[in-house]
Amino acid sequence: MSLIRRLGRELLAPMFVTGGLDALRHPEPKAAKAATVTTPLAETFGLPDDPVLFVQLNGAVQVVGGALLAMGRAPRLAALALAASLIPTTIAGHRFWTETDPSARAAQRIQFLKNAAMLGGLLVVVSQRPRPAEAVS
Repeated sequence: MSLIRRLGRELLAPMFVTGGLDALRHPEPKAAKAATVTTPLAETFGLPDDPVLFVQLNGAVQVVGGALLAMGRAPRLAALALAASLIPTTIAGHRFWTETDPSARAAQRIQFLKNAAMLGGLLVVVSQRPRPAEAVS
């Protein structure tokens, strides 16, 4: 396995593991923001409208996906799951376009762009084909 690939995956993973653990342990503070995304999803797909449950499920995906990515186990699948979980997280949690306070807007824009950069890194992992030596590990 390429040292660069391994290092890149290992540097992406901790943000998801720590954020996912926090979402599992303390979902309530995130639930109000999450409702902006979970309520329309629940209505569209006939799911229960429970933002706390959605936050915890998203956290579980991030913990498992981050751990798999860090260990190099099914990295493309893990990165795809993390990318899928990052999109609603970013849209719900960093709505800079709704902020009226300039400093809050700037802070949310930075967080939004940080998540967009992480999404880009995850998509690079998803697009990488395993090398023959990596296929067996």
